[in-house]
Amino acid sequence: MSKKKKEIRQKTDTMVFTLKNWTFFGIGLLSIIVGYVSLAKGSITLAPILLVLGYAVFIPIGIILKK
Repeated sequence: MSKKKKEIRQKTDTMVFTLKNWTFFGIGLLSIIVGYVSLAKGSITLAPILLVLGYAVFIPIGIILKK
């Protein structure tokens, strides 16, 4: 493989997370934690909403979002 192809492949294989990505991960993780705590306290409305937001919205946005 030529040097140029290696450079192109190396650039496309790396995945760089920015502060925005980590912020969405953090919000998702916080939402999941608060959802489980709320679930343990007996909430049947707030807990599922927070868990779905964490798992299905914030975490995927943190992965998909590009700079």
